[in-house]
Amino acid sequence: MNIFVGNLPYGATDSDLRKAFEAYGQVSSASVIVDKFTGKSRGFGFIEMPNAEEARAAISGLNDQDLHGRPIRVNEAKPREDRPPRREGGGGGGWGGGGGGGGRDRGDRFDRGGGDRDGGYSQRRSGGGYGFRG
Repeated sequence: MNIFVGNLPYGATDSDLRKAFEAYGQVSSASVIVDKFTGKSRGFGFIEMPNAEEARAAISGLNDQDLHGRPIRVNEAKPREDRPPRREGGGGGGWGGGGGGGGRDRGDRFDRGGGDRDGGYSQRRSGGGYGFRG
């Protein structure tokens, strides 16, 4: 059975989790989830226990118990839901993205803003102006 452990102290390690749960039975894996950029704990982890009865005993015995000064939350882990893949690189926006209201920085009074190759179409559709805001 896969077990979720939340509200972990940030100093908790995989071996701390393993020790706490081994008092209730065999533990096949114990892992504290860490941030991939900083390497610091994210405050939760997972335990895998092959025997369901031992796992249930561990859940009821350890839920709201102190681990290094913090009451941990222990319950059966829910299966991870499929999520759509992330788009890297940020948003984009409907109707061509908007363009700028530029031109004023050069003092060119005939510049109608943006350098868009669509002839200002994206500005008209997105509510942009022609280099000024009335």
